[in-house]
Amino acid sequence: MSGCFGTTSRTSTASGSCMCVREGKRSLVWGHKAPQSSPKLARGRVILAQVKGLGDVDRKTSLEHGATMTKTSVHWFRHGLRLHDNPALLESVKDCEKFYAIFIHDGETAGTEVSGYNRMQFLTESLCDLDEQLRAVGGQLFVFKGKPTAVIKMLHAEIGITRLTFEQDCEAIWNKRDNQVRSQCKELGIEIVEKIAHTLWDPFEIIDCNGGQPPLTYEMFVQVSAVLGPPERPVPDVKWDDVIFGEISDELAMKLQLCPHIPTPAELGWNRECDEQSAYIGGETAALAHLQKRLKIEENAFRDCYILPNQVNPDILGEPMSMSAALRFGCLSVRKFYWNIQDIYFELHKEIKPPFHSLTAQLIWREFFYCMSANNEAYNRMKGNPICIDIPWRKDDEHLKAWTEGRTGYPFIDACMRQLRKEGWIHHVCRTAVACFLTRGDLWISWEDGLHVFLKYLIDADWSVCAGNWMWVSSSAFERQLDCSTCICPVNYGKRIEPTGDYIRRYVPELASLPQDYIFEPWLAPKSVQEAYKCIIGQDYPERIVIHAEASKANRKMMESIREKMAVKPPHCCPSNVKETRVFLRLPEACYHNVL
Repeated sequence: MSGCFGTTSRTSTASGSCMCVREGKRSLVWGHKAPQSSPKLARGRVILAQVKGLGDVDRKTSLEHGATMTKTSVHWFRHGLRLHDNPALLESVKDCEKFYAIFIHDGETAGTEVSGYNRMQFLTESLCDLDEQLRAVGGQLFVFKGKPTAVIKMLHAEIGITRLTFEQDCEAIWNKRDNQVRSQCKELGIEIVEKIAHTLWDPFEIIDCNGGQPPLTYEMFVQVSAVLGPPERPVPDVKWDDVIFGEISDELAMKLQLCPHIPTPAELGWNRECDEQSAYIGGETAALAHLQKRLKIEENAFRDCYILPNQVNPDILGEPMSMSAALRFGCLSVRKFYWNIQDIYFELHKEIKPPFHSLTAQLIWREFFYCMSANNEAYNRMKGNPICIDIPWRKDDEHLKAWTEGRTGYPFIDACMRQLRKEGWIHHVCRTAVACFLTRGDLWISWEDGLHVFLKYLIDADWSVCAGNWMWVSSSAFERQLDCSTCICPVNYGKRIEPTGDYIRRYVPELASLPQDYIFEPWLAPKSVQEAYKCIIGQDYPERIVIHAEASKANRKMMESIREKMAVKPPHCCPSNVKETRVFLRLPEACYHNVL
C-alpha cells in the first residue's frame, strides 16, 4: 500500500501561518501572538475536578467560584490529540479569563522515547492539525520542550496558571510523570481536572468490579464490563466563540523556551532509515475523513448481514481501513467510533440484537489490554510481571536482525516486516504471523524483542495493546490451545490470506519475477528457474534461517517439557477458549492445512 495516500501538504493562512509538509520538509515559523475572538463573559459555576490516580487512589477536589472566573486555564495535550469529544478540554475552557492549549515534547509523551520515523511524523502532523484548527478559531497550540514539571512551573510563574486539564493516561508507564505533576500542582495551588476519554470505561473501575484484579481473559473482561453498562456517549464540542485565548509575547516566548514552530522529526533527532512512506496521515481532520470511509464499510457489511468486515475479509493489499493509528494518538475519539458503529447497526437492524460487544470486538480487545496494564509497571516485560509466564526464550541477535529487516527466507514473513518498516503499519493477520514466527512458532526468541521492534515501527503501537497482543500470542504459549500443533505456517498461512502472491511481489521485489508456483516457496525453484528469472536463492534472496517443520516440532517439545515442570500454573494473560484462539489467529475449524 506504498503511497496509497500520496505526498501531501496542508497549509493554514489564518492569522499567522502554519504549514505541515510530509516528506520531512520544514514547517514555517509563526509568531506567538494569537488573534482574539470576541471576549464573552462566562457564567461562574462550581467546578468539580476528579483526579484518578493509579492504584486505589481516588481524589476529588472542588473549587467554588461563585460569580468569579478561573484566571488562567491550560489544557495539556498528551494523547487525545483532538478537539471533538474531549471532556478535559471542555472543562478547561469553562469560566476562565485566559485559555492556553499546550503540548510538551519531553522525549516520552505519546511514546516518543521508542518511536521510529513514521510514528514521529504522524505525531508531528497531528500537532500541526491541532494548531491549524485552533488558529481558525483565534488561538494556537503552544509547543514546549522539556520536563512537564519544569514547563508547568515556568508557566505558573509567568502567566499564572490556576487550572490544568488533561485526559487520563491510564497506563502504568505514565504513573511517575503524572504523579510528579499532581504533586507540583498541589504545591503551587493549581487545580487539576483529569477526565477519562482515551478508553471506553475507566480501567480502574473494571479492576474494582473484578475484585481488585484485572480480568485475565477477554471473556472475563466482557462479563465485567457488562456489569458497568454501556460506555458514555461523546460530549459536545467546545463553543469557541465563548473562549478567550491567552497570548505569549515574543519576549516571553524566548524566556519560556517556546518552540517557534512545531518541530519536525528531523529537528527532534529522527531520520529516515529505509525510505519510509507512512500509510497514514496524522491528525484529527484526516482521522474523521478516514472514519467516514470505515463506517461505510461497516454499513455495507451490516446490510449484507455480517459484522467485523475488517477482520472477516482482511485486505492486505488495499488501503488500510483500521482506525488504530488515530485511536492510539487520540486523533479520533474511541467513544465516537464505538457509538457510530452501534448506531448504524441498530438503524438497519432494529429488531436484531447482536451478541454483547460483537460489533466492536476489536475495541473491546483494546479495553481489555488497557485494563491489564493499569497498575502494572512491569507489563511490558516478563520479569516481575504477575500476568506473564516467565519462559526461557533463546537469545539470537542474528536471527532477530534478519526477522526485523525482512530477511528470514520466508517471503510472506519478509513482506510483512518490510511493509512494517516502510509504512508503519501491517494488518492484524500479518502481525499475528510475524509474532508467531519470532516466538513459539519458529525462532523461539522472546516476545520482548518483538515488542521493542513493534513499538519503534508501528504507528499505532502503544504500551498496553502492543505488549498485550505479544503476551497473548507468545507468553501464554503453554495454554493447550496455543500449542505449536496449531501454530501459523509461514508459507500456507500467507497463501490463504493473499493467494495471488502480489503482496510478496510488492514488498519483496527481488522475487517479483518468479513464477506463481514458487513465489511463496522460492527454495523449491530449480536452479535453472532461479537463473532464468535472475533470483538466485542465497544470493539475491536469502536462504531460510530455519526450517519451519523442524523448528516448530522442536519448540513444541520444549513447551511440553516446561509445562510438565510447572507444578502450579500462575494466573496469566491467556485465551478464553479454543474458539477465541481460532478467531484471533483467523484460523478455520479445520486449520491443519495452515499449520505444520
